Amino acid sequence: MSSTQLEADRQLVRRLRGGSEEAFGEFFDAYFPRLYRFALVRTRHDADAAEEIVQATLTQVVRQLATHRGEAALFTWLCTFCRHEVSAYYRHRNRQPQPVDLVEELPEVRSALESLMTVGTSDPEVELQRKELGRLVQVALDQLHPRYGDALEWKYIQGFSVKEIASFMGVTPKAAESVLSRARNAFRDAFASLSGGWRSAAVPPSTRPT
Repeated sequence: MSSTQLEADRQLVRRLRGGSEEAFGEFFDAYFPRLYRFALVRTRHDADAAEEIVQATLTQVVRQLATHRGEAALFTWLCTFCRHEVSAYYRHRNRQPQPVDLVEELPEVRSALESLMTVGTSDPEVELQRKELGRLVQVALDQLHPRYGDALEWKYIQGFSVKEIASFMGVTPKAAESVLSRARNAFRDAFASLSGGWRSAAVPPSTRPT
């Protein structure tokens, strides 16, 4: 992780804690758009919900500035609060959070989807099984270290470049590539352990490979 970026984050937090209006302006301009995109993915592009979540996130962040230890990039720290606010948003409405849709993106998930499609698109069970696949993807993501989950979402859902992801994380592009590689491996292991039984149940015996 870039020590220069970490120090810049710490300085910004110190200025925020000191009540600097200029610092709050910089903070909002830099992080509201990023957090908005982060929340938008988790609300299936419900703009009103995403804005409400980000506003709640920033309110909590300001209250908790004294707890910032500066050991990770500020944006990573903010995403932790945002994730909690997404859960709270849905919990207060007695609804389940929208799953992060990586179904079409990662090779392991595409493979599972392709095996499902062999059942036949006219089968009424296919859509239900695809939704279950999406749920398993979400569970696998939730099992990962937040840093890994964020990296995968930034790359495969939001389409950020490795350079942009490196900036979010406060690391070099080479280090970001390494994080993405480890994140993919961790996701592959988690998804494989969750989806093994599902794949056997989802694909009828007559269509399974011999």
